[in-house]
Amino acid sequence: MLDHLIRRATVVDGSGGPAFAADVGIRDGRIAVIAPPGSVTQDTRTAEDATGLVLAPGFVDPHTHYDAQLFWDPYATPSLNHGVTTVAGGNCGFTLAPLNPGRPEDADYTRRMMSKVEGMSLVALEQGAPWTWHTFGEYLDALDGRTAVNAGFMVGHCALRRHVMGPDAVGGQPTPAQLRRMTGLLHDAMDAGAWGLSTTQSSTHSDGDGRPVASRHARPEELIALSRAVGEHEGTQLEAIVAGCLDRFADEEIDLLVAMSAAAGRPLNWNVLTIDAAVPERVPRQLVPSERARRAGGRIVALTMPILTPMNMSLGTFCALNLIPGWGEILALPVPERIAKLRAPGVRAEMLRRAEAKEAGVFRRLADFGRYVIGDTYAKENEGLTGRVVRDIAAERGQDPFGCLVEICAEDELRTVLWPMPTDNDPASWALRAETWQHEDVMLGGSDAGAHLDRMCGAPYTTRFLGDCLRGRALVGLEQAVRMLTDEPARLFGLRERGRVQEGWHADLVLFDPERIDAGPARLVHDLPGDSPRLDAPAIGVVSVRVNGVETIRDDRVTGAVPGVVLRSGRDTRKVSTR
Repeated sequence: MLDHLIRRATVVDGSGGPAFAADVGIRDGRIAVIAPPGSVTQDTRTAEDATGLVLAPGFVDPHTHYDAQLFWDPYATPSLNHGVTTVAGGNCGFTLAPLNPGRPEDADYTRRMMSKVEGMSLVALEQGAPWTWHTFGEYLDALDGRTAVNAGFMVGHCALRRHVMGPDAVGGQPTPAQLRRMTGLLHDAMDAGAWGLSTTQSSTHSDGDGRPVASRHARPEELIALSRAVGEHEGTQLEAIVAGCLDRFADEEIDLLVAMSAAAGRPLNWNVLTIDAAVPERVPRQLVPSERARRAGGRIVALTMPILTPMNMSLGTFCALNLIPGWGEILALPVPERIAKLRAPGVRAEMLRRAEAKEAGVFRRLADFGRYVIGDTYAKENEGLTGRVVRDIAAERGQDPFGCLVEICAEDELRTVLWPMPTDNDPASWALRAETWQHEDVMLGGSDAGAHLDRMCGAPYTTRFLGDCLRGRALVGLEQAVRMLTDEPARLFGLRERGRVQEGWHADLVLFDPERIDAGPARLVHDLPGDSPRLDAPAIGVVSVRVNGVETIRDDRVTGAVPGVVLRSGRDTRKVSTR
């Protein structure tokens, strides 16, 4: 007997092959039968008619930060609503484990670091997760059996350093004995099911004290030693962030990424590849590591987003504006002092100079303040400005755009929500994206779901991309689009029997209406522990999501079921060798 039968679906199986009509039966969490419509004669406990609907594999998000959120939100919303059935966490060098049992204060340090660097609510981190683990295996065990999504996790380099070196992890170098202990911890974590190592060397990553995070102090020989350890385990990976990920790699960064992947003999992925026709030299430069890695016996994969993710900005809270060179010091001042500085014409002129300079890299995109749209406002003086473009307001007032924006924000005591309009939403940039997506070492992803919660909402990229493919720019056909969201990331991570609609494979499935599939606009909700805010976005046209055969979403509502699995390397992933 079947557990469930989906009749007359249009199956897009993830292989990239043509869609076909079929009945799909599920038994014991697996796809038991795929047969022509009307030909399944087995009894079934439940069934549904999927005429006119597309049945696809569950989407795989290769870059999330759900490490903490899964404890208070086992449904990984809104990713699950948008068809994501498997998430990869533990990215960018940041994980909640291992924690040194001899230093209880390390948990607080980790929470403050995650709050600063990944934009997570500190109150939610304190109240929403149990913090009962020390080893990485204990962390995985704490999640086992309580999630609605399948989830796999890398080990964060910062946690390894902190565990072994304590406060000296920031600014210090490990002794040979400490490096051996660090490597041993990494081996233990992978024995317990960690997917591999993640690290950051990015200049944008600072801890709760404002100091460069621990892994930024690691020298190449430390990273190579840890990478070799990754290569000794089945089904493992590398993930790395360096400063050049945001714009263009320096030569030494390319050398490092290539050496890490070659030493491990495993794929290394990084994010995020920003594609803009106004900067045509960026994509070729960012793919140099991939070309060199293949010659050296490695593989380097660039993640890139297939949508433009709206971002909330503010002069009052930490956001991407703080990462513009020279801006962080001013935007970290107490609000009255910050307002006084921002109102000084000389200070604003210097800030603009720094924002438009080459050293600002990709953050130069944020410097066209005339293109900003005013979001939520609070002061009476700002009534009627919500939804208006700063350039128009500045023209009415006879002000320069940045000065106008500062005055609006100052009236709100810097609480004003700002929406920068993307500069790369032109036909040439979209054509370049479609071309770049076809590269063998470029993959869709980089949502950062679970992080930067009140600033951005990248989780709906799956449904928004499909809607654009079906009813918008149509840069990619449906079959190819589904493959890019399912089979490609599943194969990169070596997921066993996931990523396709295939008999005998796990029944991670998304049923959607191709006439409606899309994502609604992001909205600010207060549903985190401690009533903390985050951005959420509804899914449109997603009829059902199943994880391991069990329905977890019906019409954009969670069912309450938690059939997800903590995916452990070796058991649930196979080796993806680069040699």
